[in-house]
Amino acid sequence: MDDQALAAALGGCRPLLCYGLLGEVMARLRPVGLDYMGAQADWLRSLGLPVQVVALPTAAPVAANAARLAEVLAGDDRPALLIAHSKGGLEALAALLTLGARARCRGFIAIQSPFFGSPVADAICAQAALHRAAHHTLRALGIGDGAALRDLTTTARTAWMAAHAESIAALVRRLPVVAVASELGKALDLHDHAYLALSRWMRRRGAGPNDGLVPVDSARLPGARQVLLAGGHRSLVAEGGKRDPIGVLRDLLWQVVYAGQSMP
Repeated sequence: MDDQALAAALGGCRPLLCYGLLGEVMARLRPVGLDYMGAQADWLRSLGLPVQVVALPTAAPVAANAARLAEVLAGDDRPALLIAHSKGGLEALAALLTLGARARCRGFIAIQSPFFGSPVADAICAQAALHRAAHHTLRALGIGDGAALRDLTTTARTAWMAAHAESIAALVRRLPVVAVASELGKALDLHDHAYLALSRWMRRRGAGPNDGLVPVDSARLPGARQVLLAGGHRSLVAEGGKRDPIGVLRDLLWQVVYAGQSMP
């Protein structure tokens, strides 16, 4: 399928991009060659779609950002298409469970989102000095604080998912949802090398296949369409090297379109 056909299939909807932790910091570095969802946003605009990056402090608590996102969804009559990376997927999911937000959404793509938590967050929060350093760093960047890291722990996320299991099941029955995980088996480029040591550490701790921050099992949303790709935690949303974030997103958008056609 070509891009013109995809643009026609998505006509009338507005893509909302939801960054993961530190996403707004990475996006600011695009002028020096660091891409973070920027190439994907440009491509969506080239299709004539009114793309919006939802302005959220990515280190704020998940619940606070979910409330802000729900307001964005409610503030426009056009159907939204949520495209979220990492922590942004947790906030998008929580927003979609609020009254009225689901009706304003046409589809939801969650890329490498730790629905059931990350062992890396567990390790940081378990070390008081490390957690304190992360807290001060995030506050200095003006994007939140260490509370966001607690929200990403396996204990916090497992409890939240269990508490909202029925609502999540109802959501994925009514809305096209695609959950994307990735596995870093070997580094294909310099970007993946940044996550390779963490990926091996997570495997030694019993996390199984992972992308260097999020286990594959954690990125799988019950009831959603599941996609497994190769690469590190930013490989699917960042241009450069051997990565093809536009190709990844194109395929995922077609999955949303096809799923929507088969919905009752």
